Amino acid sequence: MELSIIITVYNEEDNVQPMIERVSQAMGNTDYELIFVNDGSKDKTVERIKQFATERVKLVSFLTNRGQSIAMRAGIDFAKGRYLAFLDGDLQNDPDDILPMLNTLKEESLDVVMGYRKDRKDNALVRNFPSKVANGLIQRVTGVKLKDGGCSIRVFKKEYAQGLDLYGELHRFIPVLTVMQGAKVKQVPVKHHERMFGVSKYGLSRIFKVLPDLCFIYFIKNYRLKPMHFFGNWAMSFLALSAIALIVSLIRMFAFGYSDYFTLSGVFFVASVLSVLGGLMAEMQMRIYYQSENHPVYIVKEVFEKESAHEA
Repeated sequence: MELSIIITVYNEEDNVQPMIERVSQAMGNTDYELIFVNDGSKDKTVERIKQFATERVKLVSFLTNRGQSIAMRAGIDFAKGRYLAFLDGDLQNDPDDILPMLNTLKEESLDVVMGYRKDRKDNALVRNFPSKVANGLIQRVTGVKLKDGGCSIRVFKKEYAQGLDLYGELHRFIPVLTVMQGAKVKQVPVKHHERMFGVSKYGLSRIFKVLPDLCFIYFIKNYRLKPMHFFGNWAMSFLALSAIALIVSLIRMFAFGYSDYFTLSGVFFVASVLSVLGGLMAEMQMRIYYQSENHPVYIVKEVFEKESAHEA
């Protein structure tokens, strides 16, 4: 199969029918499949997908809400295409952009083509401002410079999509993870539309959700294969502070007959020892991670395809 289009959906019942129709019109005679990953929707999203599904539509439905990153991971796992395209389920991305992006990827021998919204149609305060702040933080910490890191329409060679470690909220960092893989990446301008149905799942809280994962991304970017270096730097810093506090304590002891810095020296020394132990544990976990088999981080309730439905 040439192309798998993956759309994660959560409570998007009114967007399902127009999405299927728009994708069908945009793809024409392309050999493709359309994979909806239902992330525990509580409305009639699943019913609508089954109602309007064609033979090209596949539905992967979770028992409970697992988050967009896990839903994207499931879509990648179930995809059969040589190339994978990602869309949001709100119809703000335009399916007409997929084939030009795929052609660009092939013609220029790229690994990933990402869109950037040249004329974004979102609320300036609720969505644009948090997105700019989050993207600015990500670029400053990771050093990956992109025009629009939050644009969801992307086309991948399958092997690069499969190489993404997606869990938690890491879908926000797909551009960074892709660059870390060594992929050849290009951004191209894409169309963007106002949301017609449903409500956005993003807001000002996006800024605060980015921060914990940003720390994690910084760690794996610089120390994923050598965590002991990270913890070792902290250990040496704490050990130096401990030594300084000890020296000051001894000086004060000889000069004044007493010192209250011995406790501080002990605290820094314990912190140094704990940092070394933390590094050793991280090294062990890293080795276990790379030596063990992958285990799924989601539970599939149902996989549905036209003319065929079965319980997973």
